[in-house]
Amino acid sequence: MSDPHPARLPDKEDKRTFLQKLAEFIHPGPDSTAELIETLAEAEENNIIGTESRVMLEGVIRMADMTAGDVMVPATRMDLVNIGEPYELLLHGVIDTAHSRFPVYEGERENIIGILLAKDLLKLQRAPELNLRALLRPVVFVPESKGLNDLLREFQGNRNHQAIVIDEFGRVAGLITIEDVLEQIVGEIEDEFDIAENDGDIYGLADRTYRVSGNVSIARIEDAFGVKLSARDPDDEFDTIGGLIAHEMGHVPKRGERYILAGLNFVVLHTQGGAVKWFKVSPLADEPS
Repeated sequence: MSDPHPARLPDKEDKRTFLQKLAEFIHPGPDSTAELIETLAEAEENNIIGTESRVMLEGVIRMADMTAGDVMVPATRMDLVNIGEPYELLLHGVIDTAHSRFPVYEGERENIIGILLAKDLLKLQRAPELNLRALLRPVVFVPESKGLNDLLREFQGNRNHQAIVIDEFGRVAGLITIEDVLEQIVGEIEDEFDIAENDGDIYGLADRTYRVSGNVSIARIEDAFGVKLSARDPDDEFDTIGGLIAHEMGHVPKRGERYILAGLNFVVLHTQGGAVKWFKVSPLADEPS
């Protein structure tokens, strides 16, 4: 007959020493994210962890409260590929922007039909009869409210490194990559061609040239490239590099036009609304003879 009063299993053994229990009673653990971050700062001051470790741990903690909408590249700054463009024009755009992945749209920019890997364009070089649509990878859509922790796990699980962010109305709000998420932990990931950026206005490209927004201030260009920019007429003053170059050229620049100023070669990549949206810039010293 079974015992109606079975012996109670012993509680899990507490292996903490009396001094450890006393210390925890006197100095209880942090009760909030802010207190936890303060604890990490104290650990750094006491040489328990290094500065880099403290920064990364803080990044992990802060990332828990962040969403895709907080770190995405806005739709207005997304570099897209139009599947209807001629191959040569499409290829030049991919080379100029120097990304590894591109959202591809058909008709309207909102109609994103897939993701194109830049390396897949090599297949078209070897077999021109291939249809570009056959090279497209599936596109992943995530809501703006998607937590970064969950998104990072999904990136790792499905091997996708890029997702399109949509707003509550189903419209394209922006783009986010696994690099954008990891940068919240390890800080800015730069390559050897990057110039320090201010709101994403100057990008270093793989061919040692730079993609520069037409809205960049004159002072920003001067600091970034170590030059002095001025109009031919000293009485003329301009705030942006796009305004200065359009004035010097005497007309609204068109795509592909070039202008040399202060030892820099400016090539118009894209115009919008009667103004230059993007330049490709290279110092003349780096130009092939």
